Amino acid sequence: MQEKGEVNTDIPNSNRKEVWLTEYGPGNTAISLRVKYKLFEKETPYQKIEIFESYDYGRVMALDGFIMLTEKDEFIYHEMIAHVPLFTHPEPKHVLVIGGGDGGAVREILKHKTIKKVELVAIDEEVVKTSKIYFPNLASYLDDERVEINFQDGIEFVKSKRGIYDIILIDSPDPIGPAVGLFEESFYKDAFASLNDSGIIVAQSESPFVFPDLIKRIFLIFKRYFPIVHFYIANVPTYASGVISFILGSKKFDPIKDFYPDRVKNFAPTLKYYNEKVHLASFALPNFFIDLLK
Repeated sequence: MQEKGEVNTDIPNSNRKEVWLTEYGPGNTAISLRVKYKLFEKETPYQKIEIFESYDYGRVMALDGFIMLTEKDEFIYHEMIAHVPLFTHPEPKHVLVIGGGDGGAVREILKHKTIKKVELVAIDEEVVKTSKIYFPNLASYLDDERVEINFQDGIEFVKSKRGIYDIILIDSPDPIGPAVGLFEESFYKDAFASLNDSGIIVAQSESPFVFPDLIKRIFLIFKRYFPIVHFYIANVPTYASGVISFILGSKKFDPIKDFYPDRVKNFAPTLKYYNEKVHLASFALPNFFIDLLK
């Protein structure tokens, strides 16, 4: 079974040569996008970076063959990982992003006028460099004076931080290779300690269809540290199964009870997916997801 994506030019039952980017996921599933050509490829000490021009989804970034983002649907993921906690906290000022070298999460964070500083910790500097060239709509926000970029391991970074951040976003790839440690209890424990007394953490927690055991495990970990824990979900067409989940842990503010819908209305012109109704609806989990947490 393939474990990484590849460009597949063998299309059965067709007389026409077509080129497809295929991401082979766990089990017996795959995602394919028809592409025009490859724009960029580089093997770094951490991963293989590839940029494609697709027919229906615009430019596509793949890391080790796994689709990280497309121009067409990246806004869904980035708006949901950022605005749910940012509209839960009454006055977020200092935010840490671990991963997210493409700059999409930072773009959404900077829409909030209360933000004084964003620290981005990315292990692979080449992802940032590549994003600035091929995804300027995302990465150009990394040049904002409020943004500080640290190219190092996020796991090691949080070990020395205590009581600093209002919000931490863990914008990690799948739990493979260097990202495995971002799903371990020791990392979440340090991240918890890095938050101030009213801090909130959100981590992408994969698809409940693809990683159910992972979701159960990190739920138990978060419950050991945070008094308030919620999962929420969004639909992203180019992610495995089309569904992505996020886990939110909060020391003080509840994303359902303490949500600030009036603030959202001022953001309407800048948002394509997130709104006050989506915020609340995203926490309405289907029965099979609820059963995972029992």
